[in-house]
Amino acid sequence: MSHAVTDPDDEATAELTALHNTKGKAAVVRRPMDEAAKLRRRLAFMDAIDSGEIDLTYDARLSFGATRLPAAE
Repeated sequence: MSHAVTDPDDEATAELTALHNTKGKAAVVRRPMDEAAKLRRRLAFMDAIDSGEIDLTYDARLSFGATRLPAAE
């Protein structure tokens, strides 16, 4: 992991601390970056579904010769 020196201003830090319910400048910077990365992964997943790359109708439990799913207990 890289280490960068950041110094956000105190007003922005206070606002983001309240918004994200975090403590400390490092968490204030890390949280939006983590959220942006998670958003990008979710969007990529949704794009894969839209393009047909991921088929949500496929059920792996039926691929081993079963003709129907086992009954729920």
